[in-house]
Amino acid sequence: MSPTIGVDQVTPPEEGEVLVVVGPTASGKTALAIALARRFGGEIVSADSVQIYRRFDVGSGKPTAEERALARHHLIDAVEPLGAMDAGRFAELADAAIADIRARGLHPVVCGGTFLWIKALLFGLAEAAPRDEVVRARHDQLARAHGRAHLHELLARVDPASASRLAPNDFIRVSRALEVHELTGRPLSDWQKDHAFAERRYRHRLLGVRRERAELDARIELRARAWLDGGWIDEVNALVAEGYGSARAMGSVGYREVRAFLDGSLAKDALLPTIVRSTRVFVRRQRTWLRDEPVTWLEE
Repeated sequence: MSPTIGVDQVTPPEEGEVLVVVGPTASGKTALAIALARRFGGEIVSADSVQIYRRFDVGSGKPTAEERALARHHLIDAVEPLGAMDAGRFAELADAAIADIRARGLHPVVCGGTFLWIKALLFGLAEAAPRDEVVRARHDQLARAHGRAHLHELLARVDPASASRLAPNDFIRVSRALEVHELTGRPLSDWQKDHAFAERRYRHRLLGVRRERAELDARIELRARAWLDGGWIDEVNALVAEGYGSARAMGSVGYREVRAFLDGSLAKDALLPTIVRSTRVFVRRQRTWLRDEPVTWLEE
């Protein structure tokens, strides 16, 4: 791991270079991205798979109105709650945002914790197979009948490498991995191994805020508690009542647990600790993603 430097030691982006703020959830990515955007004359492109959806506000960590006033943010509230979104579509939208920012003589700062999306933007995606709505509809029926964990078990039989890195509840990505195997006869992990994210689409520099594990754990609990006190349960209740219970973002960490509480399958006193525990599991996966990446870690 590279030595830690101060934010004031970050050098300006070179011609054509994109600054990319990464790191575990609750580590302080938004604050760092805003500081960089203000320092170097830039705007922020969000790479967060929940913040991109409208109406998923309290539990997604969206920048506040005050933070957005400090630096313009792109790709937040960009998609309706039931809208389709994946890494490829994100890369298209991010390309357009980056082009717009550069056309106005400013520097793009990409910020988010959805690392597959970031890799898709920076390196492109493996050419595996086009989406097949018939296959996806069948997967949806299987998940409804037998649970999302059943799909994950099916994936583990044909593509254990993909199954090991995907959460059982991540229906979209598990379905896509199964779809690729069904359509091509090859595991998605093999396609990705061939692709290897080897061709850069953008010159870039990865930056993040270093947090010790105990500090990050405390920040996760403090944030989850604040969101629950700030109307998270009411938000999820309203989303379900308005027909958005099947939205992809509803399966994300935190929203999934609040929904379970509202359904009666999770006790009120277990809600906060369950969210914290799930978030810590998610953070471990994020750390795995970043383990071999050339991140410059900054002190706050």
